[in-house]
Amino acid sequence: MSKRGGAREGAGRKPKATEQKIAETLEPYHPKAMAAFNVGLQNNERWAVELFFKYFYGLPKQQIDHTTDGEKMNVPIITIHGEH
Repeated sequence: MSKRGGAREGAGRKPKATEQKIAETLEPYHPKAMAAFNVGLQNNERWAVELFFKYFYGLPKQQIDHTTDGEKMNVPIITIHGEH
């Protein structure tokens, strides 16, 4: 019998303690990262400007077409014999 659903090892969000440990590990780099980001903004570097807008305003709504590569679909009308 195959097991479906339920908890899986390593799946899901990391525990809060793990996130906190990562944040504490990165904390010493915060001033250097912010300084580099500021330099990027002052120099109008594309990566910095895009990052600023993505975090300040959020990403725009995205439309995703999974099936047609943007082309129109011709879907035939299906009728069942005997029905009107």
